Amino acid sequence: MKIGTWARLLLTGAPLLAGCANFWQAPGSTTTITTTPSTLSSGIFYVANQETMQIVAYDIVSGKLNQINAYPLSAAPYAIAIAPNSSFLYVSTPVGIYLYTVGSGGVLTVGNGGGVISTDVTSTLQVDPSAKWLVDALQGTSGVQLNAIPITSTGAYSGGTVSTVSYSISSAAVHQLAISPDNNNVFVALGAGGTLVVPFTYSNSNPFGSGATTIQVAHSGGSALSVAVDPSNRLFYIGETLANSSSNSGGLRAFNYSSLGSATLTQASGSPLASGGLAPNSILPLASGDYVYVANGAGTGASGNVAEFAITSTGSSTATTYTVTAGSTIAAGIQPSGLAEDNLGNFVLAVSSGGSYDLEAYTMSAGTLTAALTSTTGTDPVQAVAVAALP
Repeated sequence: MKIGTWARLLLTGAPLLAGCANFWQAPGSTTTITTTPSTLSSGIFYVANQETMQIVAYDIVSGKLNQINAYPLSAAPYAIAIAPNSSFLYVSTPVGIYLYTVGSGGVLTVGNGGGVISTDVTSTLQVDPSAKWLVDALQGTSGVQLNAIPITSTGAYSGGTVSTVSYSISSAAVHQLAISPDNNNVFVALGAGGTLVVPFTYSNSNPFGSGATTIQVAHSGGSALSVAVDPSNRLFYIGETLANSSSNSGGLRAFNYSSLGSATLTQASGSPLASGGLAPNSILPLASGDYVYVANGAGTGASGNVAEFAITSTGSSTATTYTVTAGSTIAAGIQPSGLAEDNLGNFVLAVSSGGSYDLEAYTMSAGTLTAALTSTTGTDPVQAVAVAALP
């Protein structure tokens, strides 16, 4: 798999370390930007620090950010994914994918005897909604390869056959993967190669179906960086450079999920929209489905932002028109790289891979974000590349 320069620096075969109190590290500095309601709390969430090789567990209790533990790794994390039952966390590294069990209070313990459950080296992975497959995407010399790793109720590799499909796609560069909540499709953002959509049937021994399609970028020179699906399977979203127009650097495209497989994909009214930066690196549809947020980078030395979009619908259940409307935009760190919603629905969490702080928590009111807390998640530079919240 082709990986970036930062991803090649820390190749190692040593096992990961986790779960011991002796590895606890003091939290980074935290600043309250606004008065967070003292009753407002979050569920547990995790941040992947690439430069300092850590997974850091947090929660927010009565308006205060708390570091539960910091788990040192022997290799740089590329991506993290949490199983739908909140019992397992997977970490992708240069030597493969590691499994952690999630215990009481969000405490992590390394599983599988400390060894990798897969040697796949991937920058994106997800557990399907049935929790039977761990799906990842690898970049090949002429396209992309998708793997579905069968997992057991304990989260480990089942020993069964790993399903693999490959696609020859010109100019493909793997960025992000998403699985639809109905478990019927896998989406992969492939840079200039567009967005790959692969049918998926979790109950089959080979879950990948035939008839995969590629959604080309909106404008020549554009690049698909992020992808997400509405929690109710109404819409799916693609974040692209040049998506709004040939003169606009970043944009959000929204498509009717029901139009997949038809001769022509249907875009939501208002799509595509300017997303407010150079690089729409992450997309977060809220669990309610009413709003979607895009984390935008604005260059290596400039602060990024998080842009809000409202989703409304009109018509009947059989003929629904969806409209996406741009709302407010709020400042974020340098190169924001990931978004998550805590499982209590009180905070949107954003991590940034550059700058003086790495984690920001925003409160929400009718879709509008308000900066509440910022924190460093280790000794800077930490290069926070991913955030994931327990479902």
